[in-house]
Amino acid sequence: MDLKEIQNLIKFVANSGVAEVKLEMDDVKITIRTTLEGNVSETTYVQQMPAQPVLQQAVTSQQTAPVVSTPEAPAAENSHYITIKSPIIGTFYRKPSPDKPVFVEVGKTISKGDVLCVIEAMKLFNEIESEVSGKIVKILVDDMSPVEYDQPLFLVDPS
Repeated sequence: MDLKEIQNLIKFVANSGVAEVKLEMDDVKITIRTTLEGNVSETTYVQQMPAQPVLQQAVTSQQTAPVVSTPEAPAAENSHYITIKSPIIGTFYRKPSPDKPVFVEVGKTISKGDVLCVIEAMKLFNEIESEVSGKIVKILVDDMSPVEYDQPLFLVDPS
């Protein structure tokens, strides 16, 4: 198996959505691991011949997803705030559509039942309504970002 065939295999696996592929032929072993979010491929290529040393090579694709990290604020500072969390897994949207204004901004006063955002899951757009009244202190997720179940989305000051 030559380098061009290995590169084509890496591209195929990265685009297929498979998490891991192991391929073993006679004296060649190839393992390709991808993370589904960012299409980052890690490939281990091991070729064992009787008189030759083992060759290991790691290849990372050029398409890497931006890593969004939310720094944790001190607990004492946020102790009186209410955290609104995601009820589902999906993609977070601050607007009902690209040409419309955002649902809420930092500093906006909200009431129970107000729509805060939309989370798309399996081509369904779910409006997320507030269960509390108060003032938006912080929006913890960027627009069009993937969110997990129970991930904090907003900080609300109930006073």
